[in-house]
Amino acid sequence: MPDHSHSHSHSHGSGKTLLFALVFTTGFAIIEVIGGLMADSLALLSDAGHMLTDSLSLGVGAFAAWLASKPASNHHSFGLQRAEVLGALVNVLFMFGVIAYIAYEAIRRLADTPEVNGGVVLVIGGVGLLVNIIVAWVLMRGERTMNVRGALLHVMGDLLGSIAALATGATIYLGGPSIVDPLLSLFVSLLIFVSAVRLLREVVRVLMEGVPHGIDAHEVGQALTEIEGVRAVHDMHIWSLSSSSHALAAHVDLETMVRWETVLPQLQTMLRERFGISHSTLQPEDTAARRACDADPDCGVQNTEQVK
Repeated sequence: MPDHSHSHSHSHGSGKTLLFALVFTTGFAIIEVIGGLMADSLALLSDAGHMLTDSLSLGVGAFAAWLASKPASNHHSFGLQRAEVLGALVNVLFMFGVIAYIAYEAIRRLADTPEVNGGVVLVIGGVGLLVNIIVAWVLMRGERTMNVRGALLHVMGDLLGSIAALATGATIYLGGPSIVDPLLSLFVSLLIFVSAVRLLREVVRVLMEGVPHGIDAHEVGQALTEIEGVRAVHDMHIWSLSSSSHALAAHVDLETMVRWETVLPQLQTMLRERFGISHSTLQPEDTAARRACDADPDCGVQNTEQVK
């Protein structure tokens, strides 16, 4: 018997947050493109390219959040919650493209470093830092869905890019070498790459139906058997629909079927409050059904001691 308690408030909230970030990011990216061309600075141009790519990614994220808010239908029984995960995947792939471009340009400029207007870079880098702090603050205050975290990854990359541009402009303005421009760009690319790989691993975990991060399957199995009237749990599966919605399906071996109406709500409440599993499908079985399953080698029996 399933326990449906899907909530789409996360998706609505994240969509508005992403739209706000989209407007701010796109507006300043245009300013950075103009300033980067005027100053001939890779730090500014790479950050501008990064922010323009972010604008596209934020648009994808907002669209994914809108899709994820759609209710379940005959064609999509869980709704479109996985759209959030797909949006995060697209963001990560965009990010890898930006990293590759910045690294390529930086290496090319190490061999032939052009003169950079430090004053222009310093001013625009300072303004960019302020803009990115505001956008990052807004995203961090919103719902921390995987989709928003993917967008936040881009914005944090922008934030690091603005810091690099600010440091580049200050160094060159004070008489330092222009080679600091591509060197800092390479450093920022490395930092963003590490964060992108981490998010990609989480996205793949969800798409591969892995047990959600932070949930111990063995602990869940033990908790289910601690409910009075439950003898054992087998054939248990735990997965994520999105970063904020987890599901479970399991066979529950009961001492007697008579108590199922009182045991079921206890199991569902425990799963929801203790493990954050909002959707649970639990199949009750009595001793006779369990014996029949034990006799069938294809039944997939798995007691709680085997759940890991």
